[in-house]
Amino acid sequence: MNLTVSTPPFACRGISERIQTSSSSQIEESRPLASGRFKSRCIERLCILFLHSALLLGQSRSHPEGPLAHTFSIVARDPATGEMGVAVQSHWFSVGSAVSWAEAGAGAIATQSFVNVSFGPKGLELLKQGKTAGEVVRLLIEADEGRDFRQLAVVDSRGNVAVHTGKKCIRDAGHKTGGQFACQANMMLNNKVWRAMARVYERADGPLAERLIAALEAGQEAGGDIRGRQSSAILIVKPQTSDRPWEDRLMDLRVEDHPEPVRELKRLVRIHRAYAHMNAGDLAVEKNDMPSALAEYRSAEVFFPDNLEMKYWHAVSLANTGLLDQAMPLFRGIFAADENYRLLTRRLPDSGLLNISRKDLKKVLNIR
Repeated sequence: MNLTVSTPPFACRGISERIQTSSSSQIEESRPLASGRFKSRCIERLCILFLHSALLLGQSRSHPEGPLAHTFSIVARDPATGEMGVAVQSHWFSVGSAVSWAEAGAGAIATQSFVNVSFGPKGLELLKQGKTAGEVVRLLIEADEGRDFRQLAVVDSRGNVAVHTGKKCIRDAGHKTGGQFACQANMMLNNKVWRAMARVYERADGPLAERLIAALEAGQEAGGDIRGRQSSAILIVKPQTSDRPWEDRLMDLRVEDHPEPVRELKRLVRIHRAYAHMNAGDLAVEKNDMPSALAEYRSAEVFFPDNLEMKYWHAVSLANTGLLDQAMPLFRGIFAADENYRLLTRRLPDSGLLNISRKDLKKVLNIR
């Protein structure tokens, strides 16, 4: 990107004259031995300082402010569930902290290229006021002097989508919209990236999160960011807001710095699914619904089979439902891997989380 800074031809001379007329007497009073040469040097340095300041001012006005999150992303609404989300990958640290925005009942936003981060919260506020995705993009872009450098995508709670790709976004840059989704990218290796993302997303099955990840994978396979890859993120919210806002975000995961950020994000999505089942199992335990707890813990293990803690609570649930014989092999493997779980088991009866006889407890604790 080339910058040109213009300085009025007589700017320096004008300043020189003003300094001489307003300050020469003060210079003479404070330094009676100062020569004309000394005063000329002072004036010269002040002129240089002025020109340097003008140059910096020109640069700040030529470059838009904000993180340089050149990237590829997708915003989408799931027609079946109403869930809305945004997923992104970039060769930039912690891309999700600047690009990804979403709120239940409002929509999802990706603000990227030379990022205007304010597009996120301002856009969500406009969506909550009832503005459509198209109206939000128009209002934000029209008010932004750096619009030519911006890339902005919005999907609203009704499935409307709108995208802006500024004419000064670093190529290859572009976007592709479809039914309740939009894929956008800039500084890509080629112009196939956003089209590949859209094609794969439209054909993908399953929950919204997995389909968003599939789109990111397609973008990377098509060429991805010309600089490489570093971070990724996914954010999914419920269709409608509730009086329990901590539950309105269904998924909020970030990979801040990783050689294969999309692959790592995909792994985290699976772990997230596993812990969602674990949480559901814990709630079932609180309600003394042990069959449901057992089913949830089994489902958790499917997503994260190597996690000791998930196996442990599965074993505890088996013991609490009278299936101690099935629990014992699990306890044996868990204690062999980590003795701390044996100590934890000793403490559970005091909290009412392990309801077996003293004889059976001793049997569990002594297993080798």
